Amino acid sequence: MKLYISVDMEGITGLPDYTFVDSSKHNYERARKIMTDETNYVIESAFKYGCNEVLVNDSHSKMNNILIDQLHPEAKLITGDVKALSMMQGIDNTYGGAMFIGYHARAGQFGVMSHAMIHAVRNFFVNDKPVGEMGLNALVAGHFGVPVLLVAGDDQAANEAEELIPNVTAVAVKETISRSAVKSLTPKKAGELLKEKVGLALENRHLVKPLVPPENPVLKIEFNNYGQAEWANLMPGTEIVPGTTIVKYQARNMIEGFQAMLVMTELAMRTAFS
Repeated sequence: MKLYISVDMEGITGLPDYTFVDSSKHNYERARKIMTDETNYVIESAFKYGCNEVLVNDSHSKMNNILIDQLHPEAKLITGDVKALSMMQGIDNTYGGAMFIGYHARAGQFGVMSHAMIHAVRNFFVNDKPVGEMGLNALVAGHFGVPVLLVAGDDQAANEAEELIPNVTAVAVKETISRSAVKSLTPKKAGELLKEKVGLALENRHLVKPLVPPENPVLKIEFNNYGQAEWANLMPGTEIVPGTTIVKYQARNMIEGFQAMLVMTELAMRTAFS
């Protein structure tokens, strides 16, 4: 079985705030090492429980955080920015399952460093259902018929995963105190837990179905201010919902909707005065 792993950073063990996930801050290099080690625990268990190929996609910020020289030698790594499928680059219908590591709760929700792609976004909606990064990424996997077998992150990310994906194995490696404070397992204990849960998820993979996206989905993005919506609305095919900061796009399929989201959020970040 081929396994796909998308690794974000905010939900990694022991990371409480932006000083660990911003490459310009003093705690970032420590966090890269913890992130790489956590990924290795997952890879090690995946191979132990029957996977014959593991692809890891670095999915945080500029997506060049994982230390490849310290990564499990049998895994392959996608690293770097500007990727057509961003956090889901490399996924296709040849994978038997996907796992999301280091994930966080969606924007506006209680959870460690909760957000949705960029801080300009209040909400994503697919056919009026609110989703976060986790939901969008699970729908992209579902477009290719790939089920998300395991999600690891803070307790609120774990709760979100269980609500989103029936029978998913959800792993909480830290407990939310506030958006910038946690009660966390140590990396070693979290690693032991992850190895156990990866094995369980692979053994129970027959219980998890792909999160199949709707045909011709309508993507809506609610921004924090109107200027961000105006920038996003520069993308052809979009419209601003009157009286709101919501930009709407009718997509032909989930992949087009996902890529529309990437373009609109990139444009919205150009807003100079927030």
